Amino acid sequence: MNKFNVIDIFAGCGGLSEGFKKTGIFNLLAAVEWEKAPAMNLVNRLKTKSGIENAEERVLIFDIQRTDELFYGWENDEKYGSNQGLNKLVGSENVDLIIGGPPCQAYSIAGRIRDEHGMKNDYRNYLFESYMKVVKKYKPKAFVFENVQGMLSAKPGDVPVTELIRKEIEEAGYIIVDDLKEHALIDFTEYGVPQKRSRVIILALNKSLFKQPEKVLLDFYHRVLPIYKEANKRTVRDAIGDLPPLFPAEQDIKDKGRKYSHVLNKKNVSNHEPRFHSRRDIEIFTELTTDIEQGYFKYISTDALKKLYTERTGKTSNVHKYYVLRWDDQSNTIPAHLYKDGLRHIHPDSRQARSITVREAARLQTFDDDYEFISSAGENYKMIGNAVPPKFSKKLALAVAEILSPEYDESDLRIDRMCNEI
Repeated sequence: MNKFNVIDIFAGCGGLSEGFKKTGIFNLLAAVEWEKAPAMNLVNRLKTKSGIENAEERVLIFDIQRTDELFYGWENDEKYGSNQGLNKLVGSENVDLIIGGPPCQAYSIAGRIRDEHGMKNDYRNYLFESYMKVVKKYKPKAFVFENVQGMLSAKPGDVPVTELIRKEIEEAGYIIVDDLKEHALIDFTEYGVPQKRSRVIILALNKSLFKQPEKVLLDFYHRVLPIYKEANKRTVRDAIGDLPPLFPAEQDIKDKGRKYSHVLNKKNVSNHEPRFHSRRDIEIFTELTTDIEQGYFKYISTDALKKLYTERTGKTSNVHKYYVLRWDDQSNTIPAHLYKDGLRHIHPDSRQARSITVREAARLQTFDDDYEFISSAGENYKMIGNAVPPKFSKKLALAVAEILSPEYDESDLRIDRMCNEI
């Protein structure tokens, strides 16, 4: 099978490109990421797992908004050092596909609630314009644009972001489905991800390379991609149930200059170290998890959880602060916010009385255990929460590869059949 060359934009620690690489069908020409911690984790992963010797060159740690320098290189930048730029990395190769999604906080409903201006003035609303400059430069056969569900209702400058995106895409010579909410909103739990996570997955096709691009897109969303759905949804137990338990210590432990509230992991599972929790929080976690285990369910409602938070901490909150994962259900969404605290991701075992570890967050995001996260725990939580689950991205990659394949037959795409499947 032919290999397709891909560039990953807003690559993070590589959740999206991880799945594409796993297929063996896609060759990663370059990745762009402006935050150093996730970029260095991606470099480490490419070197140790993929055997890419020049990973430091291929992962460009740079601000995509400085597009000309991104293409042609930069030298001795105070923040970003030096790099030859994308053009040199691409060389004479064709770019078949560009993947990525801009930072999602500006599109997220939660972010808009927290921001007094609804994030209308957030620069991240417009990063897709820089993404599109890369698309226009290399003119791939297609590109994949991933983002949060909140982008469907976001209105920076009082114009729906979907209209801005569609306009940019069409002006560049590409086409996407007419109704993103109907066609492109994907529930990851249907694809083997043990976590309640829905994302907008926009596939854009180069109109000049397809005879019936509108029908191809419908075929992609309603026949090709759904082939990779799984019959049974995976649960929290499936994902983390076999990891070594981490129990509270009788008193705080000091180890290598750090303080721990829980007994340390001694079974050599990387990134499976407990956060420090106060004795007050340990008591709260025990009460919340025991409430579920024994079937009392006193703390299921938002009001009950908010009241408990106020009673125990003396503080108030507009949202409930606590959530216990359920063994036999999917996890709630793993967010970047985990780097601040884990109160809404409490381990379901009452004996452990803690929030989830970095490895547990990674498992719920479907990262393999051999992906070793090398930054601080806070940075690790953040990059994991921002990532696309690699299990889904591999299935996405296989579906995209079918559409891009020379063997893909557009002649048998009947719109009536597709409409019946929708």
